Amino acid sequence: MALSGRNSTFAFLQAGGLPNRIATLQGWKRAVTSVALGAISVFAFAPFHLWPALFITLPCLIWLLDGVAGSDTAKPRWRRGFTAGWFFGFGFFVAGFYWLGFAFVIEAEKFAWLMPLPVLAFPAALALFPAIATAISIRFWRPGSSRIFLFSATFFAADWLRGHILTGFPWNIWGYALASNDALAQNAALFGVYGLTLLALLIFASPAALFSNNTRNGRYWLMPAICGIVLLSGYIWGQTRLANAAKEFVPGVQLRLIQANIPQSEKWLPENRGWIFKRYLDLSNKKTPKSSKHETTHLIWPESSVPFIFMMNEHIFEPDARAALSQLTAGERTLILGGERVVGQRRDDGRFLVGDVYNSLFVVNPDGEIDDKYDKIHLVPFGEYLPFEEILTALGIKQLTHANTGFAAGGERKLLSPPGAPPFLPLICYEAIFPSMAAANGQRPGWILNITNDAWFGPTSGPYQHLHQTRLRAIEKGLPVIRAANTGVSAIIDAHGRIRAKLPLNRMEVLESGLPVAIEPTLFTHWGEKCLMLLAFLSVLLYRFVIQVE
Repeated sequence: MALSGRNSTFAFLQAGGLPNRIATLQGWKRAVTSVALGAISVFAFAPFHLWPALFITLPCLIWLLDGVAGSDTAKPRWRRGFTAGWFFGFGFFVAGFYWLGFAFVIEAEKFAWLMPLPVLAFPAALALFPAIATAISIRFWRPGSSRIFLFSATFFAADWLRGHILTGFPWNIWGYALASNDALAQNAALFGVYGLTLLALLIFASPAALFSNNTRNGRYWLMPAICGIVLLSGYIWGQTRLANAAKEFVPGVQLRLIQANIPQSEKWLPENRGWIFKRYLDLSNKKTPKSSKHETTHLIWPESSVPFIFMMNEHIFEPDARAALSQLTAGERTLILGGERVVGQRRDDGRFLVGDVYNSLFVVNPDGEIDDKYDKIHLVPFGEYLPFEEILTALGIKQLTHANTGFAAGGERKLLSPPGAPPFLPLICYEAIFPSMAAANGQRPGWILNITNDAWFGPTSGPYQHLHQTRLRAIEKGLPVIRAANTGVSAIIDAHGRIRAKLPLNRMEVLESGLPVAIEPTLFTHWGEKCLMLLAFLSVLLYRFVIQVE
């Protein structure tokens, strides 16, 4: 392909080699390559954690965009850049979120026909974010290292917007790839996962600078070298932080997490209520070598563990359940569990008229009474509620939850104070993937409790991705995270994001451990996303230095 006119600055691509072969791709070959690069990038995330793969895929995407910027066609450059970015995003999101389709086969007779929505339509919509990023990038594309800074800035902005627009969906943003390494993950204590995202994009895309002749001094290596130093410095700092990490536990607190491993297809069948509830009771009382040495002080059941309405208005709804839990907590044990809370009225005929239904967490004290509760605030679209309900209901679409009306959202972020333990911040299910959710009106808890039910997604990448992202909340805040999951992965995570103990996926078992101590508030705790401003300023300084010296 001959490059002419104002695009002659990209003539280095004619020299041959991999950059040239990628840049000269056209039509369907360019589209297929973009999809493949996006799909391969998913291996950088959980459960694979092959993050060095991004040193290949992101530079290849930049070389592909070099070809878009340097080609002479009738189509506007931004439109060609948009298309390339969309195909990359589509490959990335299909490969990364394929597991969403498993939720639609739980009740296949109702929801299987909707399978194309999570598997194809949702990734197609999310792909608009990288598409807009590449369209903006290509409008201002220049050879040399400047294009890498531009690419990183627009992709970072796209990820930030994806995590905030509408209800937000910050799943598998690029910073989680850099956090695949425990030492590098410690940098989230400084900048949070969005800060890691900007660093990851700059670092992983930097090898593209090695293939450019648009530098005055021929120093193509300068930006990759600086990014290599940043990566090494972050690793050394993280290793030092881990070497000095506290390993103590909170005195007098002994946790028992119950992983009952209830298949989602069986969970809400009326005939199964008895044996499911009994399984939780039996596992809570199970004798183990560890329990003979350490008396359990706090039992933790996962999200929606009770397979019936747990609380009606202000009281435990089922008298038999109330009696069983009172016996379970006798002897100074506190129970923390997930269940449904219903606000309703009793009619004249004795039946209840159900109003709002909440996905809630309850603290049951040693007397068998509910001490406190938390209603989930950030609900899952299409899973727990239906956006644009009137329109979508008319099309035959409804939320996946068994509740006909879906869940109502809670209205208050707050700490809960269980007897005998420090106050904790409750996060239900995917609330744990939002950094902003891990705070409660400026109050600092002693730990974070994440209860979840990942049984919807089977033995896929989804539960492992969820666990990995939850770990970052511990590092960002300097707080231990306790994660109780119905089918796994349940885990004890310390304030440095290290998994101190865990249960495998799809295993019926109990996990016993002390409660790791909290550490001093991190820089990210104090500054929050203001840290991004600092990192952006440092990136601008780096940009000016590299461009002037090259």
